[in-house]
Amino acid sequence: MAESHGAAKGPTTATAAHTEAEGGAHTFPPFEGSTFASQLVSLAIAFVALYLIVSRIALPRVGSVLDARQNKIDGDLAEAQKHRDESEAAMRAYEAELAGARSRAQAISAETREKLNAQSEAERKTLEERLAHKLGDAEKTIAATRASAMSNVRGIAADAATSIVQRLTGIAPDSKSVETAVDATLKG
Repeated sequence: MAESHGAAKGPTTATAAHTEAEGGAHTFPPFEGSTFASQLVSLAIAFVALYLIVSRIALPRVGSVLDARQNKIDGDLAEAQKHRDESEAAMRAYEAELAGARSRAQAISAETREKLNAQSEAERKTLEERLAHKLGDAEKTIAATRASAMSNVRGIAADAATSIVQRLTGIAPDSKSVETAVDATLKG
């Protein structure tokens, strides 16, 4: 391996050997005065060729890719904005529909409440009238029963008073004095 390292240090090209033969001065090839003009011409030709290749082939492709990418981004942004606008419009429509449904529900509730209140009031009046009629009938029946009972009481009291007086005194009192006495007792 030592030999290969030693061989690498020695001159390996014909140009290097030629330079050593001339006096051992090593100059960088692009800076050699004898080849400078031809190198400038070669550089200019290479630059022009590279410029033409890049400007005619590579740049239009890169530009078209960039334009396509920008158009895609713009299209996606426009579509996203469109979807956002649609969703906002749908949300506004939903909120409007919801508000309308709430107002209709409140109106139906108020209408139903008014109907039920009116129906309840009518039923209450009907029941009060029936109750008043029944109460009047009951009072008449009570009054008639009381009058009947009182007339029976009056007759029973008059009969009892006549019997008691007759048993105690042995004389039957007259019916007019018994009725007067019973009326005074019942009233007082």
